[in-house]
Amino acid sequence: MPDRLEVTAVWRGGWATDVTARGHAIRVDEPASAGGGDTGLMPTELLCAALASCFCLAVAYAARKDDLDVRGLSVAVTAERAGTELRYGRIKVETSAALDDETLARLVRRARPLCWVSNTLAEGVSLEYSRTSRNAHFRR
Repeated sequence: MPDRLEVTAVWRGGWATDVTARGHAIRVDEPASAGGGDTGLMPTELLCAALASCFCLAVAYAARKDDLDVRGLSVAVTAERAGTELRYGRIKVETSAALDDETLARLVRRARPLCWVSNTLAEGVSLEYSRTSRNAHFRR
């Protein structure tokens, strides 16, 4: 995993952005009910998608270490809003696979420290905001 990631979002009008990283692209938008064009996942769904996919890969990695077949492996993430605040106060990660409960529980325990996204969310992260004007000659 690289020490530094860079992801760029470019506004495409309305509530849509195109997000790129390492030459890959994804459309992000809001549903029509929120005034968007519903042409992509919502940003908050991408947050949950990042957690679900990272944890799924971590469980698969732990299973490979034990030479276990994890047929049907899936991870569902549910986020619950924190009252009326513009954030989520609770996120639930549910893992399922065609394994007995004890084996799956062991894999989930082993996967927890391997997931970059859940580690970042659980430990917290420093957020910094800056701005860069692309037009140095712009005047108000």
